[in-house]
Amino acid sequence: MAHEISSMAYIGATPWHGLGNQLTEQQPINIWLKEAGMDWSIQQSDVLFNADSAALNIRSHSDAKVLYRSDSLEPLSVVSNRYKVVQPHEVLNFYKDLVSVGGFELETAGVLKGGRKLWALAKTGQEARIKGNDRIKAYLLLATSCDGTLCTTAQFTSVRVVCNNTLQMATRESSGAVKIPHSTKFDPMQVKEALGLGFSNWDAFMRNLKQLGQRSVSPEEADQYLRIVLNEPEYSEANADSKIFQKVSGLYLGEGMGSDYSAASGTAWGLLNAVTEYVDHHRRARNQDNRLDSAWFGQGAQLKHKALEQALTLVH
Repeated sequence: MAHEISSMAYIGATPWHGLGNQLTEQQPINIWLKEAGMDWSIQQSDVLFNADSAALNIRSHSDAKVLYRSDSLEPLSVVSNRYKVVQPHEVLNFYKDLVSVGGFELETAGVLKGGRKLWALAKTGQEARIKGNDRIKAYLLLATSCDGTLCTTAQFTSVRVVCNNTLQMATRESSGAVKIPHSTKFDPMQVKEALGLGFSNWDAFMRNLKQLGQRSVSPEEADQYLRIVLNEPEYSEANADSKIFQKVSGLYLGEGMGSDYSAASGTAWGLLNAVTEYVDHHRRARNQDNRLDSAWFGQGAQLKHKALEQALTLVH
C-alpha cells in the first residue's frame, strides 16, 4: 500500500502525516474502533511446518504460536506460547474511564504495520506556555505490539502546538512511562496507578522547558550542542558538515516552525526543537509509518531523549 499507516482516526486538525478518518468529538469507543481500523481481534493458531521437502510431512511446533487478524486472516507474527496478547479493543478501552470522568479526550488512534503495532493518543487537558504564545499540551500515549518489537507502553508525551513536535515527558525523577513486557498480562488499572507519579511530574517537566526558553545560547554553544547530539565531528576542510547537521542547524537558525518565537530564537529550547522537528518531520524514512514508529518508539525517540538530556545540561 502507498502508506504503511494501515488505518487511523482522529478528531480536530488533520495530523501531520495527513492520513486518517476524521471524527466529530465525544464519539463512543465502538465508533473509534471501527474508524481507526481496530474492530478486529488477534487470534492464535499452532505453528505447522513441512518436515520433508520431498513428501508431505506436516508437523507442529509446540513451543510457538502464530498470531493473525480475525478479519483478514493475515498473519502478524510467530511468538512463544508465553506471549501475552493485548487486543485492539483493550488499547482503546484503556481510556474509557479516563475520558468519561478524568477529563481526557481521545485525539488519534490507529494501526501500524498491518496490525503489528496499535496505539492511541489522548489529550490530558494539561497545557502550559513557554514565554509568550509557545503552547505545550500534555498527552497520554498507549501503544503495544504483537510481534515482540515493543512492550505495551503507556507514556506521557508533550506536543508543541505550533509544529506538532512530540517529546516524551521526562524529568530526572521520572521517565513518564510504564512498560509491560508481553510475558506479563496487561492490567489497565495497575498501569494507571503506576502512571500517577508521572502525571504529577508535569509541572516539573514544564519548569525545565521554561528554563530552556530563558537560556540564551551563543553560536559556539549551539554548534557544540548539535555536534554532541548528532555525533557530528568538528568541521574541517577535509571533513565537511553532514547534510543532517546542516538541516538541523537550519531549523534552529530560522527555518523551523516556531523558530522565530521569543522562547525559541537563540535559546536552548530552540535547539531542542530543531532536533525534535527534524525527527518528527524531516528525518529520512521509507514511509510515514516508519517515521511515526521511529519518532515515538525507535531511534528517533532515542535521539529526542538525548537532545533533551543535553539541553538540560545547559540549565542545570
